[in-house]
Amino acid sequence: MQSISRLFDFPYHQLSKNNKSDCLVTKYGEEWVKTSTQEYIDQANAISRALLRLGVQKNDKIAIISSTNRTEWNICDIGILQTGAQSVPIYPTIAAEDYEYILNHSESSYCIVSDSEVFAKLKSVRHNVPSLKEIYAFNELSDCLNWKSLLELGADTSNQNEVEARKDGVLTTDLATIIYTSGTTGKPKGVMLSHQNIVSNVLDSAPRIPFEEGKSKALSFLPVCHIFERMILYIYQYYSVSIYFAESIDKLSDNIKEVHPNVFSVVPRLLEKVYDKIYQKGAELTGLKRKIFFWALELGLKYEPYGANGWWYEFQLKIARKLIFSKWQEALGGELTVMVSGSAALQHRLIRVFAAAGMPVMEGYGLTETSPVIAVNDQKNGGFKVGTVGRVIDNVELKIAEDGEILCKGPNVMMGYYKDDVLTNEAIKDGYFHTGDIGEVDANGFLKITDRKKEMFKTSGGKYIAPQMIENAMKQSFFIEQIMVIGDGEKMPAAFIQPSFEFVKEWAKRHHDSIGTSYEEIASNPHVIARIQEEVDKINERFGNWEKIKKFELTPTVWSIDGGELTPTLKLKRKIIKEKYKHLYDKIYRDDE
Repeated sequence: MQSISRLFDFPYHQLSKNNKSDCLVTKYGEEWVKTSTQEYIDQANAISRALLRLGVQKNDKIAIISSTNRTEWNICDIGILQTGAQSVPIYPTIAAEDYEYILNHSESSYCIVSDSEVFAKLKSVRHNVPSLKEIYAFNELSDCLNWKSLLELGADTSNQNEVEARKDGVLTTDLATIIYTSGTTGKPKGVMLSHQNIVSNVLDSAPRIPFEEGKSKALSFLPVCHIFERMILYIYQYYSVSIYFAESIDKLSDNIKEVHPNVFSVVPRLLEKVYDKIYQKGAELTGLKRKIFFWALELGLKYEPYGANGWWYEFQLKIARKLIFSKWQEALGGELTVMVSGSAALQHRLIRVFAAAGMPVMEGYGLTETSPVIAVNDQKNGGFKVGTVGRVIDNVELKIAEDGEILCKGPNVMMGYYKDDVLTNEAIKDGYFHTGDIGEVDANGFLKITDRKKEMFKTSGGKYIAPQMIENAMKQSFFIEQIMVIGDGEKMPAAFIQPSFEFVKEWAKRHHDSIGTSYEEIASNPHVIARIQEEVDKINERFGNWEKIKKFELTPTVWSIDGGELTPTLKLKRKIIKEKYKHLYDKIYRDDE
């Protein structure tokens, strides 16, 4: 069997066990087009041969910017890595100036883009990137070379022996990829990950995910330029899971019904939206059907793994699964057995209710700098505990510093930040990576994240506030789409709240309230403000007096990646949000001075 020490070993490992006909599957127009394991390897080798003919050297950098996950991305990734060059994946949604910065900082010699939108953005700054020799596109574009020209250039196999020599020269400790974090402040940092970093993380995380080798089907839609989804794609290849790539987030529910996946990875915001949709449909029911729906939901919210609630609860759950939760399963393709969640904290109610519905979410924890997994829940071996991110994976060592910060050591910890020894030495001390997260490990070895060290702040009264805990609690309200807790150095905590505009409109219809149609009208409507105040008051009861949200202002806009309020992984850009709503900040803290 093929041993795995470099990232490009994964397809060969799969081929040694299964030549899958549907190794990678992408939808073009109305047709799902399958690429077999053998075709995947053959095309990756053609890309490698072409790159050698273009003069690509070991340690050259080649960027990939794709709006969607697709077969071509994976072929190019393997093709680049086999030459000893490094791939530099770039988020498609960031500004053109950030493209320019990353391409210059990495000194990328080639760039592969997905479509006309990304190409237009790149073209606007290309003249400022002297290292860039050529651009290729996955889609057919009139003014850009197509990636198929690389396949044609590499069709002649006469230099395959050179490719093999390059592959043999790649060590597991060599740099594989530079991933630029979407950082909430300042310029992106280039995280250097070696083959060993990611390979070790794949092999040490793989036992936690319950796959029947060669028989599962996955749907991939989280950005593959992020290490979370990319690492999971390597796990799928390791387990011979068929990978189907969703067309877009907008077409996700259609694609789920077409593919019937057994697994996919999610971020909390997506799961929140799925749950909200299901809840709203339930709220529209009447009579007995409505009663049964909410009975099942209440039951789901009390779920504990491993039958901990006793036989009577399990008996009722069986009925609820048959009457209600089976319909949830149908909406998610009917064959979903597990979801994997990362990138941000997941609300406990979502973990409980989806597990009760027979579609458990295994929440994990990690960072780009740790390739990414540090800990993850596991259905087997009693490894699933609600409210935690699971136990630490094999071969990774974790300790909690005196101030509560999580420190991590292991083969998954990055090589460092590209061209930045100062930042690297700040982040890695005595071999331990300082995560910037605050956490604790319970008596059974489960890790619980309590907050971001950098995001905690003190009020002027000297009390510490952990904003994420408050934000996650508040977001359980259907009226609150997004929230950011503020108050660093101020006398009390307060918040900016982006209402869930669609839900608020539905609520207003049911109550025959006229609240206006524009976001500005809704955000300033006294009935809406009063109703959200009720929600805030109710959730405030869970917190100490010094932590309660004393005031809030509603924002008249939807927070988004394009709007600049969210990172591509849907985390809050706190500094930008605070600047954007400075007038609301002043209204909260300065108007009564």
